[in-house]
Amino acid sequence: MQAVWIILLILAVLCAAYLWIVKGHTGNPKRALLDGHRYAHRGYHAEPDAPENSREAFRRAVARGFGAELDVHLLKDGTLAVMHDSELQRMTGRPGVVEDLTAADLANYTLGKSRETIPTFADVLDIFGGKTPLIIEVKTYRKNAAALCKATCAMLDSYPGLYCIESFDPRAVQWLRKNRPDIVRGQLSNNFMKNRCGLSRPLAFMATYLLANLFTRPDFIAYKFEDRKNFSNRICLKLWHTAGASWTLRTKADLAAAEAEGLWPIFENFDPEN
Repeated sequence: MQAVWIILLILAVLCAAYLWIVKGHTGNPKRALLDGHRYAHRGYHAEPDAPENSREAFRRAVARGFGAELDVHLLKDGTLAVMHDSELQRMTGRPGVVEDLTAADLANYTLGKSRETIPTFADVLDIFGGKTPLIIEVKTYRKNAAALCKATCAMLDSYPGLYCIESFDPRAVQWLRKNRPDIVRGQLSNNFMKNRCGLSRPLAFMATYLLANLFTRPDFIAYKFEDRKNFSNRICLKLWHTAGASWTLRTKADLAAAEAEGLWPIFENFDPEN
């Protein structure tokens, strides 16, 4: 009988430890300001003239009153550029990685079949000008998490609008917690056990179940819509009342479901108001 109680005690301790590990942060007063908005994924884009993460896609978002989710990379000259992939091939048809470019190079890379070129982060901030809120994903590359976060925050310090910063990379979220706790920070995730995206199995497990929250304590969790019922994500949202975002919503039904659950909706390829 004593052995049974010892086992039960160990299980209780492990359960309590797990709940504590995945705990998010709820103390940032700026977080609530991001509620009640709809966010266009990579801008309110439409082929061929307004491709994803283009100036025109962001102008369209502003014109409709939508917030936007966008992706930021650090170039080799210290400039910040807005593009989803590090690899240039998918959007520009040219080889290489965006991190190897300079600001002067960007005008030579057109997006899709449009005349749009890769915008700088400064270009995009000028387009929004504080009119609608931004969810800014910092795209780390190799070991540049600290430099990327530092450059992004420095540019945002003079920006008048609402924004938050998120990343799949816990090193970036941890940097924000340590160096810029005033900024609303978010951990991106999905079920990496289905597609490890180059991660080892242990790292995929940690990312899927938000175990890095122990070090990052994010203000919100941005979880893939189809995977959102992940147990750790539900613990964060329901037990710890951490804010949640849902990506990427591609139907009105998914949008309605996400909003009914109190998640920030990040949508794409449809008009949520018609």
